[in-house]
Amino acid sequence: MIYTVTFNPALDYIVRVAQLNIGEVNRAAYGEIMAGGKGVNVSLVLKNLGHESTALGFAAGFTGEKLVRDLKDKGCRTDFIFLNQGMTRINVKIKGQEETEINGEGPEITPVAVRTLMMRLERLREGDILVLSGSVPKTLPEDMYEKVIVRQQGKKVKVVVDATKNLLKETLEYHPFLVKPNHHELGELFGVTISNPEEALSYAEKLQQMGAVNVLVSMAGDGAVLLDEYGNRHMSPAPEGRLVNSVGAGDSMVAGFLAGYLETKDYEQAFRMGIAAGSASAFSEFLATREETMEVLGKTFK
Repeated sequence: MIYTVTFNPALDYIVRVAQLNIGEVNRAAYGEIMAGGKGVNVSLVLKNLGHESTALGFAAGFTGEKLVRDLKDKGCRTDFIFLNQGMTRINVKIKGQEETEINGEGPEITPVAVRTLMMRLERLREGDILVLSGSVPKTLPEDMYEKVIVRQQGKKVKVVVDATKNLLKETLEYHPFLVKPNHHELGELFGVTISNPEEALSYAEKLQQMGAVNVLVSMAGDGAVLLDEYGNRHMSPAPEGRLVNSVGAGDSMVAGFLAGYLETKDYEQAFRMGIAAGSASAFSEFLATREETMEVLGKTFK
C-alpha cells in the first residue's frame, strides 16, 4: 500500500480571470473548488493512474469535511484526523495573464493529533511506500518529517520526500527511497543557482552522498533529471505542449514515477512515466488522467 501524508492540506479555489486588476472588482470567468495539498495531489493522480493509496493528514471544520468528501468522491481512500478547532485552509489560485496564488494558514495541530497520526502510521509494513509531501504548519516542529521517518526505521518502508530546505535535508541520513526537489529548491539547499540539467545532476550526486537513494529533479521548461540508486543518469527535455495549469505538476511527477516503478521496477520507465504525468497535469485544467499521461508518454518517448 502507498500512504501519503499531507500536514497542511487545503481546498484550492481556482479562479480564472481575463486580467487581474489590483484594487478593482474582478469578474471570474471560471471557478472551481477542489481538494489540494501536495500529498493529496499525489493520491489523486495515483488513483487516476490505477494505483490505490491511503491519504492521511489533518482536517478541520466544514472545509475539512469538504476536502475529505471530495477525495472519497474521486475514489481515494482517506484516513484523516479531524481537529476540534479551526478549519482546513483555503488556497486561492488566480489564473490571469500570470498565475497568482494566495495560500491560507492551516489550523493548529495539537500534540494529541500528532500522536494519533504516529499511531496510524504504525500499520506500515515492509514493501509499503510512505510519501511525505509539502510544508508543515507553524504549529509543528521543523523536524516533523524526521520524527515520522525515525518511527519507520527497520521496517523496510520506502519513503518518498518532496519538501524544501531543512524538512528535506534532515531526512537524508535515513536514506529515503526518493527525493524530488525542483532545481530552485535543490540550488537553495546548496546556496547556488542551477541553470541546466548537468548542474542539477551534479548537485543530485551531493544529495545521494548525503543519503538519498534516488534523486528526481524537475526543471520546468528544461525537463527533468534522475540520478538513480545505481548511479545511472537519466535526462529528458520537457514534453511539448501548452501550459494550462502548473498547480500539482510536481506532485503528478511523483505519482507518475511511483506508478511507473511499481509497474516495471525499471528506473528509466519510472522516470518517463513521472515526466509524462507531470506534463499531462500541466497541460490540463485538472490533474492528469492515465489516458492523458499515456498520450504524453507516447509522443515524448517514441
